[in-house]
Amino acid sequence: MAESRQRGSSQNGKQSGKRNGASPANRNAEKPDQALLRADSFTNAPKVSRSKLTKEEREEITKQQEAERKEAEKLDKVAARGPIGRWWCKLQSSPDKVSLGMAIVALGVVYGDIGTSPLYTAQTFLSGQGGLANTGREAVLGMLSLVFWSITLITTVKYVLIAMRIDNNGEGGIFALYSLIRKYGAWLVIPAMLGGAAFLADSVLTPAVSISSAVEGLKTLPALEHLFTENKDLTMMITAVIIVILFAVQSRGTESIGKVFGSVVMVWFAFLAIVGVVAIGNDWSVLAALNPYYGIKFLFSPNNAAGLALMGTVFLSTTGAEALYSDMGHVGRGNIYFTWPFIKVALVLNYFGQGAWMLRNQNNPELADAEGINPFFQMMDPNVRYVAVVLSVTAGIIASQALITGAFTMVSEATGLNWMPHLQVRYPARTRGQLYIPVVNVVLCVATLAVLLLFRDSEHISAAYGLALTITMITTTILLGIYLWHRSNKFGAVVFTIVFLAIQVLFFAASMAKFLHGGWFTLLLTLAILMVMYTWNEGTKLERSQRRHMMPKDFLPALDKLHDDSRIHRFADNIVYLTSDPDLKRLDTDIFFSIFADHPKRARAWWAVAVETTDEPFTREYSVESFGTDYLFRVRIRLGFKVSQSIPAYLHQIMHDLEKTGELPNQQSIYPKLDADPGIGTIRYVVIHKALMPESKVSGRGALSLQIKYAIRRVAGSPVKWFGLAPYNPLVEVQPLFVSTRRPPRLTRVASQAPKREG
Repeated sequence: MAESRQRGSSQNGKQSGKRNGASPANRNAEKPDQALLRADSFTNAPKVSRSKLTKEEREEITKQQEAERKEAEKLDKVAARGPIGRWWCKLQSSPDKVSLGMAIVALGVVYGDIGTSPLYTAQTFLSGQGGLANTGREAVLGMLSLVFWSITLITTVKYVLIAMRIDNNGEGGIFALYSLIRKYGAWLVIPAMLGGAAFLADSVLTPAVSISSAVEGLKTLPALEHLFTENKDLTMMITAVIIVILFAVQSRGTESIGKVFGSVVMVWFAFLAIVGVVAIGNDWSVLAALNPYYGIKFLFSPNNAAGLALMGTVFLSTTGAEALYSDMGHVGRGNIYFTWPFIKVALVLNYFGQGAWMLRNQNNPELADAEGINPFFQMMDPNVRYVAVVLSVTAGIIASQALITGAFTMVSEATGLNWMPHLQVRYPARTRGQLYIPVVNVVLCVATLAVLLLFRDSEHISAAYGLALTITMITTTILLGIYLWHRSNKFGAVVFTIVFLAIQVLFFAASMAKFLHGGWFTLLLTLAILMVMYTWNEGTKLERSQRRHMMPKDFLPALDKLHDDSRIHRFADNIVYLTSDPDLKRLDTDIFFSIFADHPKRARAWWAVAVETTDEPFTREYSVESFGTDYLFRVRIRLGFKVSQSIPAYLHQIMHDLEKTGELPNQQSIYPKLDADPGIGTIRYVVIHKALMPESKVSGRGALSLQIKYAIRRVAGSPVKWFGLAPYNPLVEVQPLFVSTRRPPRLTRVASQAPKREG
């Protein structure tokens, strides 16, 4: 009403000017007003273009379609060649499809961690047995047998053959698995949260231990030995620089990183296989260790100086197995199937080569009393060690990648389960499985540097390494057993659970020997992450128990009356609320009471906007429900996972679209605005947060969960930033979260008494 009066007075002024002859002074006075309406001359507010795709997106889609066309033509030609061709065509049309490019990416992204295990597994074994002189044929064959069958059972059977067949829309990992089975019992949240927290804790230690151990290999080069002798902290400083660079390039995406890393890892595993075969030489008797009898016999033998702790050493050969499952969404299941046989053969040949060297040198007097012997380097010719050190340093850097990408996937899935705050996610590649989370990247980088400063070298870091990962493996086994029980053969599920739990409980018991030597740190980190997930989940459940929705018959009468009540000044022409409720047929009570709380927020139009992210990369679409009014609009915007969530620009487009169809009355604005859009009236964005009331009837645990959740949310960021609202001065409202409230006892009225006079 006020704005219409202003327009009227402005028009009257112009008519008066015409009647008075429209003096030059008056004409000059009109020009600045019109120039001021061209606010886009002074501000670069985001606007939508006429095109539905950017030039880069069109090029990317065209490139993708051309690649798919060529692939289809290629498959048609192959299919015409007989049964094998038809089998290959069927394979390439399934989730198990294989491509050479992504297979190389898989090498760089997935296998870095497990590929560095030969660097320290045999060395740790010799240390536990008291040196090379105390390690006989029984010990060597027993260790090799345990390593071979651990890799076979844990990595090949459990993860590659069983776990990777169970995916949630192509995604793997413990959270994706939990999403498939959570309907079978509320208690399953416990192993899922515990396993995920342990995996994330291990993601902090893996970059520190793998990179530092690789960098320390530089000390063995004679040309650099004096530098490291004079500068004790040089190793730590080089490691810190490499860690920072590694995390800095994560924003480029796993595909671009993986292609570079993959080529190096392919060379690394080929090198492992070759030096292993050379070390075995003509003594192929070491292959007797393929018989599991030798491993079981030595584990319980009195000659086993390490006792049960031997299983902790053997477990080092399987680190990285969980990463195969969690990174499945990044590289595709088929590419892991395709590359794993090459990886396993290379690992086995290298371990057996180290075993053959130990058998040949058991009675070598020069090595009898030597400390810190590493069979990996010792089995090579001295000239080859230079190549080995350079490759191991590179492989150590790459080893961190599998855990970092796995951590991104884990956090994204935890967010989907409402176990962690909603964080800004970027998708550097066209595949949604390849993601990058800036906040997680920074936290991991800082935590890894903190671990490096706390433990200082790989020897002390490795004391804490692996313990958390055994917890993840145990919890994954439990969840896989539940899935197989309900979806497959019950007898097979029982056998699977018993066998793998027995093996992994042995690993856990053996790894507990590390507790006082650094294992406490990973358990502490696991508990901290677990607390974040548990409190966020509990707080979310409490908030949802309070959330209510209103149907049109409940909210329309009050809003209709407020809209037409000219006694109340308008708060803004348009008031926009962001909501997580995608249902367009109802309205959150939070929004309703925000409009009427304190002073009613009268507007020309109220908007409740929900934003959804789709599995397609370039989706841009919206739906609107107006409830038969021209002042209340429920909007659902669906954006592709690669589309920037520039909500203000999209809302302006929607408003103009509704003006053109007549669903929204004209809102021509006289005065310039920051958004430089005179065709739409003023817009005020409102974000609602919840706060616990002192009177709320909630348990101490529930109150603590909410307080921690709100503290985490303040640190993690706000939708104001994610949706690009910060430049528009949004209103952040805090509404009480009542849950249920305690009724205080009634007051008793007493007669007033006159104050006593002094003196």
